[in-house]
Amino acid sequence: MSKRAAVLITGGAGYIGAHAVLALREAGHEVIVLDDLSTGYRELVPRDVPFVQGGVADAGVVETLIDTHDIGTVIHFAGSIIVPESVSDPLKYYRNNTCASRSLIETCVRCGISEFVFSSTAAVYGEPALVPVPESAPLNPTNPYGSSKLMVEWMLRDAAAAHGLRYAALRYFNVAGADPLYRAGQMSADATHLIKRASRVVTGALDCLDIFGQDYDTPDGTCIRDYIHVSDLAAAHVDVLNAVRKGEEPGLILNCGYGHGFSVREVIAAVEEVSGRPVATRDAPRRAGDPMRLVADSTAVLKATGWRPRHDDLAFIVRTAIEWERRIGRG
Repeated sequence: MSKRAAVLITGGAGYIGAHAVLALREAGHEVIVLDDLSTGYRELVPRDVPFVQGGVADAGVVETLIDTHDIGTVIHFAGSIIVPESVSDPLKYYRNNTCASRSLIETCVRCGISEFVFSSTAAVYGEPALVPVPESAPLNPTNPYGSSKLMVEWMLRDAAAAHGLRYAALRYFNVAGADPLYRAGQMSADATHLIKRASRVVTGALDCLDIFGQDYDTPDGTCIRDYIHVSDLAAAHVDVLNAVRKGEEPGLILNCGYGHGFSVREVIAAVEEVSGRPVATRDAPRRAGDPMRLVADSTAVLKATGWRPRHDDLAFIVRTAIEWERRIGRG
């Protein structure tokens, strides 16, 4: 474990990063947030948390933060995350995810950072042959978003071998919901996440929900995903950080999901049941880069850490998402 205990959270004003800030503080960690606010929201970061607006590729900013706040650990959330956009604008994703992360890792190594936790994605698996998907599954991303994240995993693996950096890469499945105390949630109006958009429909912020593809080889013809509550994912970062600090393994690759999935139509039905309102939908073509079925084998994260999900309930996830949308609507 590093003698320097403070934690730098990049992208800490974003959806998942903001929840991680809350979870880490509640666990007693000193946290500092770096976010360029290109997609983040300053109001999601508690006012008493040190905050710097800047990019992770700015080595001078990162070095100053590390020195000023005695940072020993970096948890890296900052990046671009929209799969269809990565297909239409791949170079943006290689710049924001791969190149920016390379710069950050280099700065961390130069400044003596000993622990690094990376926000990766289940998109590194592409269209998996085995579901639930174990971490040992072949890596074959079907979109530039997944490819850009996988390259960062490779850089961390090689930095660990060359420089002794201890790291974990967490492969997220579909993250949804909001903090149960409503201190944070998903703010972006143009988010493509299914539960977010369905919640916007039933709260009147969006007219209609597109169902992208109705002819997949699934029971109802729509894609299946493993939905994990954002607060459970944030809590996983606390437990994973503890595991990284023990230093028993130089690198951890861990899926973060619940191990079971729901189809698009099943999620829509849950939103309708929780809200008591219909979700207006329209059929749309498949989106490029969308795999048919993504469900986590979460055995490894349960074994490697003390993490135990508290909110493995689709109705609860949907309820918090809808209530968050209502609060946004009320300003």
